[in-house]
Amino acid sequence: MKVFQKIESIIATLKVETISKERKETLQPLIDFVQTKVNDNKEIRINFICTHNSRRSHLSQVWAQTLAFHFNIKNVFCYSGGTEATALFPMAAKTLESSGFQIKTISEGNNPIYSIKYADNAHPIIGFSKKLDDDFNPKSDFAAIMTCDSANEACPFVVGAEKRIPITFEDPKAFDGTPQQAEKYNERSLQIATELFYVFSKISL
Repeated sequence: MKVFQKIESIIATLKVETISKERKETLQPLIDFVQTKVNDNKEIRINFICTHNSRRSHLSQVWAQTLAFHFNIKNVFCYSGGTEATALFPMAAKTLESSGFQIKTISEGNNPIYSIKYADNAHPIIGFSKKLDDDFNPKSDFAAIMTCDSANEACPFVVGAEKRIPITFEDPKAFDGTPQQAEKYNERSLQIATELFYVFSKISL
């Protein structure tokens, strides 16, 4: 089973050699978490957490789920949440769509719910903004990945998390409403994809 062709072609261009030694050290605890679960034949739950659960946490959730599938790593369940709920920012959804993901709006409103599909026979990811302890998210045995500095500082302790791992990314929100918006969102999406590709490529099955 393969991811959609356009996503596959983007994955083929990701260059892990661009990841610095320091950044690889930042990613290592997530590699260790996933590898331990694979070795023990246990489900792998990863919750990507950012302040508003609107941009970086969703990009991370979607790419992580997709790349786990790409590398044929079973029983990976990726989630996202925030210290507060807002909405999945439209440009984040648009960036994923331009990368080949099939996105449908399931419900409209202040906090729309999206179906995000990356392969014909894979269950779609349900994307919407929610607090990190929302009922939609796991309550225990998960890794909490802090994708922004403010969530990392605001949540020194994440209830139920087996591991808490800061892997922060710069916020493309800084470019909202500017001519560089689409370019900067795509840049951040590709950085996240590259680093998560590196993570899952290191897993021995």
